[in-house]
Amino acid sequence: MYESELKAALDAAELARCIVLPLYSKFLQIPDAPADIHTEADRLSQEAILKHLRQCFPGDAFCAEEVSESGTAVAGMGARLWIIDPIDGTRGFARKNGEFSIMVAFADAGRSAVGVVLEPARERLTYAVRGGACWVRDGNATAATRAKVSATADLSMSALVQSRSRDPGVPSGQVEALKPARVVETYSAGIKLALVARGEVDLYVNRYLAFHDWDICAGQVLVEEAGGTVTGLAGEEIQYGTEGAWQRSGLLASNCILHATAIERLKAK
Repeated sequence: MYESELKAALDAAELARCIVLPLYSKFLQIPDAPADIHTEADRLSQEAILKHLRQCFPGDAFCAEEVSESGTAVAGMGARLWIIDPIDGTRGFARKNGEFSIMVAFADAGRSAVGVVLEPARERLTYAVRGGACWVRDGNATAATRAKVSATADLSMSALVQSRSRDPGVPSGQVEALKPARVVETYSAGIKLALVARGEVDLYVNRYLAFHDWDICAGQVLVEEAGGTVTGLAGEEIQYGTEGAWQRSGLLASNCILHATAIERLKAK
């Protein structure tokens, strides 16, 4: 199931990679790039992805972060919905530290069904289809290998990934609540979720009051198909395709084993 959607998503991400990487190599670094920065690479990546997916599935709906060439938002709604972030972690792109990804997702009846997270600068690809496991293919590898979440069972031994701190000397609320052994920071939510799916970290916490479907849809199915759990901060089920593509319950992604304990710790903080 969803084999044709997965192929289309992988092909679309590869088309975007071929556009983004040359632009990245020529891009003049912006060391103090703001959180809301957008680049020409974002727009061109999105147009390539949308063009390919619309050719493959002309009857489907589309929701994407950037405005279209006509200047209008790509904010479709429907039972079959493609959710796209053409460059997730644009600050990582602008600061030229490699911390950005191309994310292509397909949601069926509000549920993440296909996800592709491609990290062009680091040559890392993580993808999944509902019911078909999570897979990784890195560097020059020709064959994909199966991804599995970690087996860490103690929060005090865990690794937590979070957004880069504005003040590295001040622990975030999630660090204070969970007290992990190790903290990893990166700009892209897609990369964070891929790290959980790959078992390279154990937890990802997003405590923002509001974010969007394109920030997490591709990554959710990666984690779940790798054996992990993804919910809102109070254990809510994640739904896609609502008005405005908003997510307002925060996000906790884990290796499943730590999920219930992490929710209780986060509630108490």
